[in-house]
Amino acid sequence: MIETESLSRVFGSLTAVDRVSIKINRGDIFGLVGPDGAGKTTLIRMLCGLITPSGGSVKYLNIAEKKAKSPMESFGYMPQKFSLYGDLTVIENIHFFGALYNLERKIINQRADEILELTDLIKFKTRFADNLSGGMKQKLALTCALIARPGLLILDEPTIGVDPESRKEFWKIIYQLNKEGITILVSTPYMDEAELCKVVAFMDRGKIVSTDSPAGLKKNFPYKIMEVKADTHALDFLEGLEDVKDVYFFGDRFHVVVDKVEQARSVITEKIAEMGINLVEIKEIPPSIEDVFVLLAEKEVI
Repeated sequence: MIETESLSRVFGSLTAVDRVSIKINRGDIFGLVGPDGAGKTTLIRMLCGLITPSGGSVKYLNIAEKKAKSPMESFGYMPQKFSLYGDLTVIENIHFFGALYNLERKIINQRADEILELTDLIKFKTRFADNLSGGMKQKLALTCALIARPGLLILDEPTIGVDPESRKEFWKIIYQLNKEGITILVSTPYMDEAELCKVVAFMDRGKIVSTDSPAGLKKNFPYKIMEVKADTHALDFLEGLEDVKDVYFFGDRFHVVVDKVEQARSVITEKIAEMGINLVEIKEIPPSIEDVFVLLAEKEVI
């Protein structure tokens, strides 16, 4: 539905987006994943026509309906920050945005009820937007983005600052919308949300470092992961050992990236004992999506 070729955006001496080439196909849940400052929002704003690229191109493939004046009319955009009107009620905000699409009031009301049922906001139609919780505000913003029934929905970090339960509810809605035929482009800094996407593009320092399915990214991870639990808060001293590529904290345990499992197990066990630290457990585990992105980010730094 959207294809970019060497898309770039420069602000003075800063290259926010650096020759990005991606393709989003119909039916995708396409995740744009990366740390803060990676360039995700700038890229999305260029895709939406809100920022003019410094170079490269954007193609909209079969996205526009026959009656649409431009591709822009065929997708919904939900920005990173809540941008609706706090002194209007839920339904008044929806009517305002529906009017921007030249929709009749009857159609707006009909679609609003359908979407509010889906987002579980139907009971709050008359509540002022300022009086909604963070999660409910995001659902209202989503409702407004859906009112024109777009074929493509673009979401810029929609769950930032939202509690974990609301995040789960929001992703259930995303999956339901995708089942109904809406293609989704969603940016997120959360690795667990990357796992929920069909295709993931990891972005860092303005570049797309890798694009694949979550399963494909993990399958192509070139090293092994040893999970280590020990009575210590730091295992940095392992980094200089042979076969050890990286060490980082992961919950209450450490992930040690190694070449060969058995050789590394022996060396790690011996070194921890030498340091007088109690080793609770050491075992090989499959790489997580976090492990993949730590490696990709480090490659980009190098």
